[in-house]
Amino acid sequence: MLEGAKLIGAGAATIASAGAAIGIGNVLSSSIHSVARNPSLAKQSFGYAILGFALTEAIASFAPMMAFLISSVFRSKNQRKKVEVS
Repeated sequence: MLEGAKLIGAGAATIASAGAAIGIGNVLSSSIHSVARNPSLAKQSFGYAILGFALTEAIASFAPMMAFLISSVFRSKNQRKKVEVS
């Protein structure tokens, strides 16, 4: 039962990748709209867009890290005994 819960938890942790993709799309869409409205601020808004992209991508990198943490750190008692015997 614990194994199934671990797999469900790891799968739920990777849902953040979809959220990060939506966030990156929103950041770049907003950047395009702002440059279309005011082209003189293109350089300044590009810097903000890159910052937003980097922060959103950082969230995307946390998702696989949490999935690996859930699947590898939390072991059942049977797995612990197998590791100790080996």
